[in-house]
Amino acid sequence: MNDLFAVSVTGHWGAVVIYIAAFIFNVTGHIFDKEKARQLSVKIAAAGLILHGGVLIYWWSVTGHGPYMARHEVLSSDAWVLMATFLLFCRKFPRLKPAALVAFPSTFLMTALALFSAPEIHNLPPTLRSIWLVIHVLFYKIAFGTLVISLALAIVFLLKKHRNVSWLDRFPDASDADLLSYRFAGFGFTFWATGMLAGSIWAYQSWGRFWGWDPVETWSLITWGVMGIYLHLRRFFNWREEKAAGLLFAAFVVAVAAKFLTPLLSSSIHSEYFK
Repeated sequence: MNDLFAVSVTGHWGAVVIYIAAFIFNVTGHIFDKEKARQLSVKIAAAGLILHGGVLIYWWSVTGHGPYMARHEVLSSDAWVLMATFLLFCRKFPRLKPAALVAFPSTFLMTALALFSAPEIHNLPPTLRSIWLVIHVLFYKIAFGTLVISLALAIVFLLKKHRNVSWLDRFPDASDADLLSYRFAGFGFTFWATGMLAGSIWAYQSWGRFWGWDPVETWSLITWGVMGIYLHLRRFFNWREEKAAGLLFAAFVVAVAAKFLTPLLSSSIHSEYFK
């Protein structure tokens, strides 16, 4: 059993080191205007993603279930989905690449935090053997990843708006970053709603009710509501730039509380995977 844990821990540390290297190359490329360094950082991050994904698949084969039944599994898979989401969207929207200055460190920090949670093997109870649970978990992970990207773009906007530094000239225009942040918040809102819907269907199949108002469910709904308010104010009340960025930061803090702090501090079925 110790050998199984050693493979997982070693692989995760390898991914962390690669992600850190990607971040260093990315920062160097931006500050010193080295396009090759920026391009190399993306390739290095992709290599880390492949190693990280291989470790998750290995651990899946060991436990017999997806990476969502223990704290280290949750944090590690969240980090992997964040990086995968960012790299995939970068292929479609090259203007996103400066957001790597937030996405890359977020990924290696979450992966490193996973390593400080002792690997454990949890059996999957019958109530969790549902495709709706898989959809529920996956869409929440994608939602969180898109929210991190949205937050990163809001930070890019604030830097462009309030800092007169030469290397920031290579970033997208402030208005462009603000618009992209809004769009990715919309993605996060949609994915979050899909995750809640799938969770409700799974709950009905398992316990005969769609909603139980436990702390995680309640904070998840609050998060979705705050994101909805953000989108509504931008669309219909012309909230832009600093005001919108401030509300987005608030929505992100609530999302972190819903996804990580509430299951850590409360007692419910949702908290079992994060204790």
